[in-house]
Amino acid sequence: MEGAALSAPGDKYVEIHMTDLQPSPLVGAGAGGDPGAKTFHCGTLTYTKLGLVGLFAWLLWGGFCFTLMESVEPRVLPLKLKSLGCSNWLMALIMTSAPGVLNMTICPYISFKSDRYRSKWGRRIPFIASTMPFLCLCLVLIGWGDEFSVLLQRHSQFAQQFAPATVTIALISFFVVMFAFFNMFVGSVFYYLFNDVVPPQFLGRFFGYFRIVGNAAGAIFNYFIFRYAESHMREIFTGAAILYFVGFTLMCLMVKEGKYPPITEEKAKQNKGFSGIRTFFKESFGDSFYWLMFLANSTTAIGGCIGTFMVFFNKDMGLSLDQMGKLGAIGMVVSIVAVYFFAVFIDRWHPLRITVYLSIFSTIGALMGWVWIFVSLPGNVFFWLSLSGVLTAAFQTGLSNAGSMPLLMRVFPQSRFGQFCSARALIQSLCVIVFSILAGLYIDVVRYFCHGSDFAYRWIFAWTTVCMLAYTGFSILVYVKWYQLGGDAHFHPPASWNENKHEEIPIVTTVGPQTRWLKIAMWVFDGIMALSALGIPCLMVWMKHEGLMRAFWWHGWLLLPLSLGIWAYWGLIRKSILRDMARVRANEPLRNGIPHHGVILVMGIKYLVVQLVWIGQVVVTVNMKLESSAIVFTLASLIVDVMLVGAIHLLCRIERGYSTTLDANLAEAAP
Repeated sequence: MEGAALSAPGDKYVEIHMTDLQPSPLVGAGAGGDPGAKTFHCGTLTYTKLGLVGLFAWLLWGGFCFTLMESVEPRVLPLKLKSLGCSNWLMALIMTSAPGVLNMTICPYISFKSDRYRSKWGRRIPFIASTMPFLCLCLVLIGWGDEFSVLLQRHSQFAQQFAPATVTIALISFFVVMFAFFNMFVGSVFYYLFNDVVPPQFLGRFFGYFRIVGNAAGAIFNYFIFRYAESHMREIFTGAAILYFVGFTLMCLMVKEGKYPPITEEKAKQNKGFSGIRTFFKESFGDSFYWLMFLANSTTAIGGCIGTFMVFFNKDMGLSLDQMGKLGAIGMVVSIVAVYFFAVFIDRWHPLRITVYLSIFSTIGALMGWVWIFVSLPGNVFFWLSLSGVLTAAFQTGLSNAGSMPLLMRVFPQSRFGQFCSARALIQSLCVIVFSILAGLYIDVVRYFCHGSDFAYRWIFAWTTVCMLAYTGFSILVYVKWYQLGGDAHFHPPASWNENKHEEIPIVTTVGPQTRWLKIAMWVFDGIMALSALGIPCLMVWMKHEGLMRAFWWHGWLLLPLSLGIWAYWGLIRKSILRDMARVRANEPLRNGIPHHGVILVMGIKYLVVQLVWIGQVVVTVNMKLESSAIVFTLASLIVDVMLVGAIHLLCRIERGYSTTLDANLAEAAP
């Protein structure tokens, strides 16, 4: 990678040019063996097929240990802090704001220092290996916070002035900050290592496998370990530290980095001190396209700030830790299957298009959570409904997980990929620092109005809905800007450091809207609307049989006519799409644009299954004589229906003036 960096005197720097990274024969991991065997290159590294398998195995093993280690702290620690009487705002400060400060300040520096650092062990691995012992020690200390608190109060008169819980919270907070500091060295460079050692033609498949392994690690933790979070905290943290230390040490020993040419003295001076900082900010934040990307990412992070309290929402809904762990594990396993299935479509449909389309449908998912403000069910019933939600969400999660990293590789400049990733993290961390505290205060305020009840945690979905709306807005703006910069056929990242103001990147041909699959997607939406409208009369029969006449009349006089109206609304949007498809074939101007079939088809299948879940929800509540809950579930289902149709309508408008072809490869079809 070439360009400016945050730097410090005395560091070892080189300038990396893509043209300089020419492969040399039989250099790097996996080299050797039969001279006639097929080899694969990444810079100066050369791999045989067997060497490539070994590389993948060690990197994926490292990813497994890394994911398992990172699953422990955010899942287990909130329970410990809650048991100590920690307030919600302080919990948010400890869990997200403090690490966010480090991510905002340390991450950019580490990222660019590693880009320019040279040693016989490489430029990434030294940062991982040198900080790993301290990271693991901090992880152990978090788990043994109670014991160290007792020891401190026994030998310190100052500590004896405070309550034991206060001292324990203070100690754990310190250990968490130190853990976050050392973990920043790993998190800042681990993903860059892939770009340095994995041959480019295998990056997509590798990230698919990486997501699968990460989900497997999360599933193991959730299913087998999380149930013991409150009773065996010490053992969980200690075990995670040992596994991480052993696993990552092996990875660092077995994965070899390549060699890079030295930087010129002139370039080195430009990248040092305040000149490097100035260039970093000028290049990273000098174009509106990148600002929109950073803001879209930050709004999702803001929405995630409230996630610390989801465990308490689930407990309020009657779930045990064992049930929560099983739900998380099942979700991870199903997501593994979804990622494996959808990974092949990421490049075909373009990861940016997938991300923007999913952002619109994700808002609908956030709104679905509002139903629990008005409905309370026994814990075992809520568990099975949650399980159905986990299974249906796998469609969306699979696409999202498979496309997140390829998206960055397709829109950020290759020569400054680390720089722009760290700039993205900087803005995200700044938002997390502020809004994580606000999220805790938000929960505390809601708890006040709920008279201290844990019912307040049900209002989490109000926070996520607002954030998802903002995320959708920024994502749409990114998508429109991307089209204006060339879209599928001609997009090259803006680059103020080049004379032509953009950086050339390979154009990957994508598949445009396909007539056959678009029609199938519309048939799936026909099924959603039909099932909604025709299912209500059938449910009304059951309500009358059970004597729930209030629910019966609500469904007959309001909800059934509403469902028919939504069906008619869908019919208008459907006809509009079909007419534009006919205009394309007749070479006539379009009224709107042609939405891409991919995500629409996937989401259609998801929400067709959700309709079956809705029927199950109503049947259960009718059997339990919960008339109000039956009404709320049907009303929520109809709100989802109208938003689904509105999402398709919005996508047609977004594609207006850009999506004008059918049954073509977009890069080849462009003028």
